[in-house]
Amino acid sequence: MRAKPYTASMNPTALQTLPPHAEMERAFLDSDASFDGLFFTGVRTTGIFCLPSCPARKPLPRNIEFFPTVKEAVFAGYRPCKRCRPTQTSAPDWVRNLLEAADAGPSTRITESALRERGLEPARVRRYFLRNFGMTFQAYCRARRLGRSFEAIKVGGAIDDAVFDAGFQSHSGFRSAFARIFGKPPAQAHGGACIRMSWIETPLGPMVAGAADSGICLLEFTDRRMLETQFHVLRKRFALPVIPGASEHIEQLKVELAGYFTGRRREFTVPFTYPGTDFEQRVWNQLLRIPYGETRSYQELAHMLGQPRASRAVGTANGKNRMAILIPCHRVVNLNGELGGYGGGLWRKRLLLELEQNSRALLAPGV
Repeated sequence: MRAKPYTASMNPTALQTLPPHAEMERAFLDSDASFDGLFFTGVRTTGIFCLPSCPARKPLPRNIEFFPTVKEAVFAGYRPCKRCRPTQTSAPDWVRNLLEAADAGPSTRITESALRERGLEPARVRRYFLRNFGMTFQAYCRARRLGRSFEAIKVGGAIDDAVFDAGFQSHSGFRSAFARIFGKPPAQAHGGACIRMSWIETPLGPMVAGAADSGICLLEFTDRRMLETQFHVLRKRFALPVIPGASEHIEQLKVELAGYFTGRRREFTVPFTYPGTDFEQRVWNQLLRIPYGETRSYQELAHMLGQPRASRAVGTANGKNRMAILIPCHRVVNLNGELGGYGGGLWRKRLLLELEQNSRALLAPGV
């Protein structure tokens, strides 16, 4: 028997809450068109986002996440599916043409004068995108260009090449676009305070590190999806903009990570900070107590927290950890010993555990 469709405003900017998770999952897996416009589905394994009715082959439920608006999906680093075209549902032809032009390539720049040459009034374009996507057309274009640069960096490309290949004319242009999307310029926030972001090369691929004045606040493998969402979370938690830049904490982290990956370091002394909900912080603190080279199950962590039925919530909090390796979420496995999930990829989780287990016997305590 088909589940009763969830009803809500079809205007995504007016959508305050998503339908129940189980209902969205069912709708997406069944390609239920009655849910189109109520939510969008991001597919982690492909980096695209789709309509519920998308006819493409469905991924495993653990590889999907849901967004209330196009804006949320785009800022999370996903690109529109070319099959179901989620940004063009019921859109007039002129909107479809603009979206296709914006997604065509990094060199595409559609200014207000270019809009007028197309016979479009910029104010009309702005109103449409604000009403339907929750952001202006120019903001959409900037997000897509910035997303392209991140995509290039995620697969190991040089930052300089990524910046220019994605259509930015200079690093200052990249920083400017970044600030417009992710927050105010540093000089306008708390007397110049900000979170500085740098890329770090490692044997398992590039990582992105973020540092506030108080310490490292982000460390992720750059091919993890939702990286841009992590920046939004940081800005919300710290009330600071996130910008590219250098930091003494990041320089110290580079040295310590090098020692970790060569098997010469068990512990990190670089300061790091990880604000979250009370439950998330309790879980992350328990992760820090898992000894180097050992593992614990989600169920064991739940028992350690005094909430034996909260293993699923523990897994969710584990997945929201923004401090890969520093807060060792890779040391958590399924009760049967299988690896379970890992935002950086199971192949990395396996190699990290092998590195620690092989190095543990060679290192003296406290190295």
